Amino acid sequence: MSQPLTSQKPGMSRLFAVLTMLLLALLAGVYCAGLKLSAGPFVVTPVSETERYPGGSATVSISPFASMEKVVPNLPEREKPHFYSGRALARQPWVKAPTITDARDGLGPIYNARGCLACHIKGGKSLLPTRPDAPLFGPLVRMSVVLDDASAMQTAAQSVDGVIPDPVYGDQLQTQSIALLHQLHKATPLEIAESGDVPPEAYAYLDWEASSYTYPDGHVVELRKPLLNLKHAAYGDFDPNTRFSLRNAPAIHGMGLLERIPQQALAALADPDDLNGDGISGRQNQVWDSRTQSFQPGRFGHKANRPNLDMIVGSAFANDIGISNPMFPNQPCSPQQTLCNAQRNGNNRQGFELPDNLLRLVTNFNRNLGVPIRRDMDNSDVKAGRSLFYQAGCHQCHQPSFVTEDRVAGIDEPQSHLGGQTIWPYTDLLLHDMGPALADGRPDFAASGSEWRTPPLWGAGLLQQVNGAAAYLHDGRARTLEEAILWHGGEAAAAQGRFVNLSQQQRQQLLKFVGSL
Repeated sequence: MSQPLTSQKPGMSRLFAVLTMLLLALLAGVYCAGLKLSAGPFVVTPVSETERYPGGSATVSISPFASMEKVVPNLPEREKPHFYSGRALARQPWVKAPTITDARDGLGPIYNARGCLACHIKGGKSLLPTRPDAPLFGPLVRMSVVLDDASAMQTAAQSVDGVIPDPVYGDQLQTQSIALLHQLHKATPLEIAESGDVPPEAYAYLDWEASSYTYPDGHVVELRKPLLNLKHAAYGDFDPNTRFSLRNAPAIHGMGLLERIPQQALAALADPDDLNGDGISGRQNQVWDSRTQSFQPGRFGHKANRPNLDMIVGSAFANDIGISNPMFPNQPCSPQQTLCNAQRNGNNRQGFELPDNLLRLVTNFNRNLGVPIRRDMDNSDVKAGRSLFYQAGCHQCHQPSFVTEDRVAGIDEPQSHLGGQTIWPYTDLLLHDMGPALADGRPDFAASGSEWRTPPLWGAGLLQQVNGAAAYLHDGRARTLEEAILWHGGEAAAAQGRFVNLSQQQRQQLLKFVGSL
């Protein structure tokens, strides 16, 4: 039977006291380490063999060449003719109405590109001009009126547009037009307007502002950010409260899989009030869905302002190419642009230039674009970089993995081959405040002017190889993955801080891991 502590010998008592203090100190250290782990570094999840195939059965090879517009391997044979028909529609250049064919007329009258893949080159990103005299093509300019009136902005967020459009120029700048003088590059928009033809709204150019970032270890990285330069506005002044936002066209692979991430899985990741105190307060945008005629959680677009691919593709046809369709039935001309509205269109008897059956072909083409296979997964640096990715806390927003569902509410397309897939997109599709350095000051539905949707990382290391357009972040300012990380702020500031405090070798390992995705 053990004796009470008070009856132990003095030497044993002192020894016990010392051991007790050491044990308490050890426990305190473990407890503090546990607290430190909760804020970063984090627990590294075990490697799964499924990571080799980030799209599951929808993973595609990069041999003999890398591309973001390859068909998913598991597409049923009966669906392949529809896929290739949709791809042909996505590639074809639209022309001015009326023409001898009514299958691809109705371009514009004002627009940004003649076809979908003119901007999403080989399914990847668009190219940004590097010279100040090179006009913007591929990336586009979103714009809207921003007021100090909180009630007015709340009303805009709850409207079907989600913004207050510029009263003359709308919510997207069209830099092309069907005018012959424009096509021949013989006149400015103002001169075209004076000639009596329909002009582009304006021409957009970019200047680049250089800066540098110095790591704690002294290593220096050159950064840049774009400065938008609008010239020759053809329809008068912009509203003084209009804000502008440059948007680089994103890569379009794997979007059918992202559409099938269960809504409950994304909702479970959202923590708008940061109740767990980890500094991450991701939330879902609430946006208009024309098919269901209701507001739904957003998951696509730089500010998650579209709920599904139907809305993404429909809005691109209407706003980027000027092709009316059942999702977006109006031309891109604002009511004040009378000459633009007076132009002939290519509408069918239902009042659309692109009927619903053809719109669905293009949408399903987009749904069935495969995800490139992982590279160098067994490389020792890539393995080390994977651990560092988790330890830095990057996975808090770039959520690694999901399992897709067979059917999606509001979408009646038979795409069961995309369901039941373990996928590794590295995104939570939520809005996060990224801080003032990346803010555009332009709200979009419920998204604030500093919030952006977490972009997927799969295929990020292949963009240069696909089409030479390795331009990261919403406006393409980052030429490398390293630059993109250095621009992170707001909710991502803690993870960025952990990254910059790694050794140079460790930073390169982390970047090599992300480049392998």
